[in-house]
Amino acid sequence: MENMIEVKHLSFEYEAGAKTIEDISFTIPKGSYTTILGHNGSGKSTIAKLLIGLLEGEGEIIVDHIPLTIDTLYDVRSKVGIVFQNPDNQFIGSTVRDDIAFGLENLCVDPNKMEGIIEEYARKVNMYEFLDHEPTKLSGGQKQRVAIAGILAMSPSIIILDEATSMLDPLGKREINELVHSLNKEKGMTILSITHDIEEAAISDQVILMGDGHIIQTGTPDQVLKEVKTLESLALDVPFAYKITSALKKKGFPIEETIDQKGLVETLWQLHSKK
Repeated sequence: MENMIEVKHLSFEYEAGAKTIEDISFTIPKGSYTTILGHNGSGKSTIAKLLIGLLEGEGEIIVDHIPLTIDTLYDVRSKVGIVFQNPDNQFIGSTVRDDIAFGLENLCVDPNKMEGIIEEYARKVNMYEFLDHEPTKLSGGQKQRVAIAGILAMSPSIIILDEATSMLDPLGKREINELVHSLNKEKGMTILSITHDIEEAAISDQVILMGDGHIIQTGTPDQVLKEVKTLESLALDVPFAYKITSALKKKGFPIEETIDQKGLVETLWQLHSKK
């Protein structure tokens, strides 16, 4: 499978002698939904900044076959959209409409098509009625929705979500996750979600588990998120569905353990049907 991102022997330190990231290597397949999972301070957000050249580390980063250097920085960033945990630093426009338009203007999108694109993505994140509001007067969750709309409107090849749903309520988080997953499946966008949310990781294609600047494990969600002792050692929770199905299996119920919440519902329904 073709890789969209390749990271080779990457290291970074904020202070001399104290590496935040130490000699990590991984690949992100084109069109995949990958989660980098780790607790606060594990180094996962530093990776996001390294991938778009906001920080410069040791090692090699290749984005869509382009090695990341000072000379290729613009080319790489034109392929990647990133949404950070705190959206305040991402606002440019005086209104929500202007802010979503900013990235499109930089891409020289036809002005006749721009308004339709702005309205489309404002609706997708449930911010259409706020298009003429000032971003500074929005709530934290609303600001995050606008930041996400601005990135999605540009239709980048790669979207990096750095704890991007952490400020949203559960409904908002589910809506944004569903939107991003649909873009991944329908438009083939490569998604990299950087999070400590175990349930987000459970619905990925690939999980990269981080701990103290190192990669602990890489694999499918089934391979990584059923390692209870490893997760607990990294101060991470276990998927809710896995807790329930594991407990039921230990009590003798003939079921398969699952990390998927939809799978949990189906399992419980089958158990109920057999009564």
